[in-house]
Order: sequence, then structure tokens, then C-alpha cells
Amino acid sequence: MTQERFIDLVRVEQEPLRRFLLALCNGNAALADDIAQDALIRAYVASGSFMGLSKFRTWLFRIAYNCYIDHLRKARPEEAPVEAAIAVPADDTSDASFRYQQLYQALEKLPEKEKAAIALFYFEDLSIKEIAGILNMPQGTVKYKLSMGRAHLKQYIQL
Repeated sequence: MTQERFIDLVRVEQEPLRRFLLALCNGNAALADDIAQDALIRAYVASGSFMGLSKFRTWLFRIAYNCYIDHLRKARPEEAPVEAAIAVPADDTSDASFRYQQLYQALEKLPEKEKAAIALFYFEDLSIKEIAGILNMPQGTVKYKLSMGRAHLKQYIQL
């Protein structure tokens, strides 16, 4: 894959990738951006090995998900909790982190695989098959994770 082709493909997937990571990081934009940057670097380095056996989006999101999991494994207990990055605006203006604060707080309570499945299905409109490829699990398991994730979110969010 040429550098130009890689850049063109990434340009299309950049915002969806950021939304996915933002959901996984419970609204912590700085952390989501750091993980996205790491994922894009890893994807660029590995772009020569992309064979087109899956969609570029599936391949890229899989790399990003692995970067996110790596971050969780490396996280030290002395790090500030992720929810601390969701700040309530000082004035009455509403930004995205404030608007979605309750959703991010509920997503934070979900097991990682449920959170990822929910984010990919509802935020990125990916198919069960694509999600299965990204999360490296059977399609039936993805359906189960979505079902459980919806049930858990319903418990956590007061409507």
C-alpha cells in the first residue's frame, strides 16, 4: 500500500476511529487521541502487510482496539481515573463531553468487550460480522455482548 493510499483511507476513518476510542475511554478525549495516534502509527508501520482480506476499517479498528487493551494492561494504579477527564463546563455552554457524560459514565461500568461491541454497533453502525473481526470473537458472542451491554446500560442510565 502506498503512503498516499494509506492517508486517503485513514482520512475517511479518522473521525469514526476517534468516536470509537472516545467511547472506550469514557469521554477522555486526550486519552482517546493518544491511543488513536498510537494505532495510526502502528497501522502505518504494518500497512505493507495489509492484504485486503478484511475491510480497511475492520483492520484499523482492530489495531486501535489492541492499542486500547495494551493501554489498560499498562495502566498504573497511580494514574488519575478516566472519569476525572470528563469536566462539567464552568458556564452554561454545553460541549460534547458534558452532553454525553451520563452515557460515558454508564459505558465505563460495562465490561470491556460489551463496551466495545456497543460502541462499534451503535456509534459506528458496523455489522455484527465486522465487529466480530475487530474484537476477534464469533458473531454469536458479539450478539450476546450487545444484548448484555444493552441490558446493563438500561440499568445504569436513569431515563
